[in-house]
Amino acid sequence: MKKLVTFLLVIVCLAACTAKNDSDHADILKVLEDQRLAWNKGDIEGYMQGYVKSDSLVFVGKSGPKYGWKTTMDNYKKGYPDKAAMGILTFGIKKVKLINAEYAFVLGGWHLKREKDEPQGYFTLLLQKIEGKWKVIADHSS
Repeated sequence: MKKLVTFLLVIVCLAACTAKNDSDHADILKVLEDQRLAWNKGDIEGYMQGYVKSDSLVFVGKSGPKYGWKTTMDNYKKGYPDKAAMGILTFGIKKVKLINAEYAFVLGGWHLKREKDEPQGYFTLLLQKIEGKWKVIADHSS
């Protein structure tokens, strides 16, 4: 009987962990979808809500690492000064991996459709659950 009770407790714990992982996975995808929707409205400030609002945020692009939420936002505004420059953003999410209850890794591709071109590339993100919400704390985009 003890073995059966232990087995049932393990099953219940695994089910609870799986449900929690599924919830976190969905929450992470929602952060990215909210960013995509904001971008496609030309709303960089809305897009930036997916990032941790901290000087510790790191964004790595072609010019190397840059630190801070405001720096990242200013760089986005400089590189994408209007809706035409922003284009229509789509993501192709390749992998969402929960590292533990506090951190997650995302690998994906990005694509911009603009009137004269269609730049695209890849990104890796490190997200942290802060006060119950997933936020990007590190972004490496190419």
